[in-house]
Amino acid sequence: MDPEFDRDDAPQLLVQFFSEDIDFNVENEEVLERWLGETAAHEGFTIDEVTYIFCSDEYLLTINQQYLQHDDFTDIITFPYHEGGSAISGDIYISIERVKENAAQFRVPFREELHRVMVHGILHLVGYVDTTQEDKAFMRGKENFYLARYPG
Repeated sequence: MDPEFDRDDAPQLLVQFFSEDIDFNVENEEVLERWLGETAAHEGFTIDEVTYIFCSDEYLLTINQQYLQHDDFTDIITFPYHEGGSAISGDIYISIERVKENAAQFRVPFREELHRVMVHGILHLVGYVDTTQEDKAFMRGKENFYLARYPG
């Protein structure tokens, strides 16, 4: 276990989980909340408020078109409430359909792919970007690091 990744020192945080146009609930909300908080803490941040909204491809496509002027499906869109400072907050929209498709394509369990996308959103909120292939590879390494530390 990484000595800097101490579960006993996890900060108090607020992570909420909702579904928008689908019927979906995450398992082990408390474990996820703590893990995501530990992830942020390991990156030097605390979570002020993060809301995960699970939705369909179509719902996320509409958001992608309306707010980002992109006309393609994606698995995640992250909207920070504010930037700067050591506390993160934002809305993280995740297409469950896209996560299921990606899990099948990459031959990984759905839950693992869901957790990868969830931690990806936290990494965006702490300031990482994935605009270049190099950025994407770096973020994938970070995702793998934190996935290996998921306590479930």
